[in-house]
Amino acid sequence: MEILRPQLIRIDGRIYRKNLIQEKTYQHEEDDEDFYQGFMECSEEPCDTYGVVQTQQGFRCTVKAPSLLYKHIVGKRGDTRKKLEVETKTSISIPKPGQDGEIVITGQHRSGVISARTRIDVLLLTFRRKQPSTHFLSFFLNEVEVQERFLKFQEEVLEKCSMDDGVDSTIFQNPKKLHLTIGMLVLLSEQEIQQTCEMLQQCKEDFIDGISGGKPLEVEMSGIEYMNDDPGMVDVLYAKVHMKDGSNRLQELVDRVLERFQASGLIVKDWNSVKLHATVMNTLFRKDPNAEGRYNLYTADGKYIFKERESFDGRNILKDREKLRGEEELQSRREKHQESYFTAHEAPRLQDSELRKALIKNKCTEI
Repeated sequence: MEILRPQLIRIDGRIYRKNLIQEKTYQHEEDDEDFYQGFMECSEEPCDTYGVVQTQQGFRCTVKAPSLLYKHIVGKRGDTRKKLEVETKTSISIPKPGQDGEIVITGQHRSGVISARTRIDVLLLTFRRKQPSTHFLSFFLNEVEVQERFLKFQEEVLEKCSMDDGVDSTIFQNPKKLHLTIGMLVLLSEQEIQQTCEMLQQCKEDFIDGISGGKPLEVEMSGIEYMNDDPGMVDVLYAKVHMKDGSNRLQELVDRVLERFQASGLIVKDWNSVKLHATVMNTLFRKDPNAEGRYNLYTADGKYIFKERESFDGRNILKDREKLRGEEELQSRREKHQESYFTAHEAPRLQDSELRKALIKNKCTEI
């Protein structure tokens, strides 16, 4: 992170700057021991969006948060909570580990309660960002015809390019799981899963039906690209996805869904737009066939696992696909796997990305 371009954190329509600090490396259980030290500069202005109520003893405000994040507000040996209470002149009550409930902030001064609430919100969002994704929003692209053409693509690649470095059958996507990802989510409770389902339904009513005209969107997968800069060392190869009629409706739809979920805090990545693509080859599949929708490995408790991935040489695959595409254009045919047409769902699905198997096993929800 550059000093002149610090990370920006959005909370309830307000923007906060996270200052660059020096961090030491500890074991995973001690990662947040001194996190609050020099944590960040919050806005000096009071925020009127919080539900601060006046009581006989002063002022009171509550914060809803998944119980898994309580420990980050408490801090090691309770240091973070104590520092918050001293600096804001408030009292902060946090449910015990494993218990659901609300964080309750009380104090004699409204400004102090608001300051504590703001800092707690920023802490929660910061540590939520450190959690691995648990679910993802996507369109399924697994129509029977698409699966058949994908399998033909796989067969041709293995026949012509199996001698290239890193190319083997284990890195191909499962044809039944072909999808277009809208965004990754961190859902840490059943309540957040329910909130996501309700938000999807609201998106459908507010704008999805309007953009689609109440009918399925007909789109196509055309051409392949790779994620990184070197075609000789590829980790992710994907098919490009766009509307068959050449319109921008699909891009508009997914961008508005992304914007809605970013505003809610359920999607924490700051993307301005969704890259329309369907992963067809991913080197993470070598070790984990269920790795769709992600590009890094994590333990069940959210600790990042650094493992050097075995990339593959995609130059011959890309060259062969480009040659095939040129022949199709000359012959005015669209019958090859690069031009697979299919009908997409009117609304996205919420899927369990299986990154937190010990946490939540969610049933797929389709609107």
